[in-house]
Amino acid sequence: AIHVVGTNGKSTTTRLTEALLDDAGLAVGAYFSPHVRGWSERIRIRGEDADFERAVAAVRGAAERVGATQFEVLTAAALRAFADEDVDVAVVEAGLGGRHDATNVLGARVVVLTSVALDHTDVLGDTREAIAEEKLAVAGPGAVVVLGEPEWEEIAMRNGAARVELTARSNLALAVAAAEAFLGRPVDAAAAGGVALPGRLEHRGERPLEIWDGAHNLAGVGYLLPRLPEREYVLVASILRDKRPAMMLEALSVLGSTLVATRSPGGRALPAHELAGLGRPF
Repeated sequence: AIHVVGTNGKSTTTRLTEALLDDAGLAVGAYFSPHVRGWSERIRIRGEDADFERAVAAVRGAAERVGATQFEVLTAAALRAFADEDVDVAVVEAGLGGRHDATNVLGARVVVLTSVALDHTDVLGDTREAIAEEKLAVAGPGAVVVLGEPEWEEIAMRNGAARVELTARSNLALAVAAAEAFLGRPVDAAAAGGVALPGRLEHRGERPLEIWDGAHNLAGVGYLLPRLPEREYVLVASILRDKRPAMMLEALSVLGSTLVATRSPGGRALPAHELAGLGRPF
């Protein structure tokens, strides 16, 4: 397996790695979270969405007996489906952190750390170093660890990594390094050129230009801003209460002077009027 952990960029890196290994001739399983359009996005086998209902049904009885959480059920369903389909490699995205994440049953040969930023600090710690420790706890003895941020090399080696591969910080560079570490030979990076994920710099229309992106924390906004075409934007946003929304809005205000505040489903999202109030100074 290849285990993908990190604050941002995990889904894209997982999908890119899947494409590179598929092009190299392997039967690939890939596991993602969260989904954007539908649950079936979470489990892919040989380049296609798996039969999600069948995958979940295979573990439902055992999951109900032990009172598994939703994420535990999904992880078990994915790994069971990969085993049933006899894939050559599973590329698995962690859900939250690493040490206590349900995906940390893999003993993966290759671990990828995409990035480390302050997020989920109530669970993972309030410094980048503490968060990196939690995420790299999945790197068991003998694993190859791929890093785009060299400052975490010591933590990886302390956890028993056989070696650390340092590469550029882009998702594609991380995916190429991960695939090559797994295969032991070069891959064709162009094979991942057509990969696109919903809600990740997704172009929804041109007249007017409409882009959807799930930049859900300050680091995600920092990644997004330099990748947008330069023009005046109307910002339509919902932000969760625990994601430092005022700082996110200040950063996003460089895009334009108009905010349409809304509220996504779920109890953690700020009410629209509160979000609008935070945005007024900018």
